Amino acid sequence: MAEKQDYTHNKAHTHDGHEKPHSHTHSHTQTKAVLNRLSRAIGHLTAVRTMVENGRDCSEVLTQLAAVRSAVNKTSEVILKDHLDHCIIYAAEKGDMKAIKELNKAIELFMK
Repeated sequence: MAEKQDYTHNKAHTHDGHEKPHSHTHSHTQTKAVLNRLSRAIGHLTAVRTMVENGRDCSEVLTQLAAVRSAVNKTSEVILKDHLDHCIIYAAEKGDMKAIKELNKAIELFMK
């Protein structure tokens, strides 16, 4: 089970990727898990770069790229679940349909 770390804030802010500020308090309970997964993805990607620089076999590079994609997808899943469990529940309790629309837009962009 991932260690719970609460990171709360209640100031208006912007998230990378969009410019619309919103104000609420929420906890990022999966920060350590996300950082670990990102480190794993970065490690895989660094390995891909080295493999390409060294002229490794394309099938080996593709296999390593599949590991990168898997690590990024799993990281995204953890972030999405945390967002649903905290931010979207808060938004629903407050009747904030804007947050739900923003989530839908983010999912659409992610799925492209």
